[in-house]
Amino acid sequence: MTVTIDLPPDIEADLVAQARAHGLDLPHYVEQLLREQVPPRAGSVLSPAEQAAAWRESTRGLPHTPPLSDDTISRESIYGDHGR
Repeated sequence: MTVTIDLPPDIEADLVAQARAHGLDLPHYVEQLLREQVPPRAGSVLSPAEQAAAWRESTRGLPHTPPLSDDTISRESIYGDHGR
């Protein structure tokens, strides 16, 4: 389906900038925004592969952050002297 929407230039410019920041062209970015707003139909369940693809798509454009070290997330590091 094709929908034509006349947007004010400032909104169009903002959407284009947001699309670029997410690494998408404007049509794909607007489609993504609409998909986030429309609840899935009852009975439509994504397969595990589709869920993984949707998750990867939702994280596209986010900065890569390294995992935390074991020491950083150790009980002692989190609670200090209070964990005993």
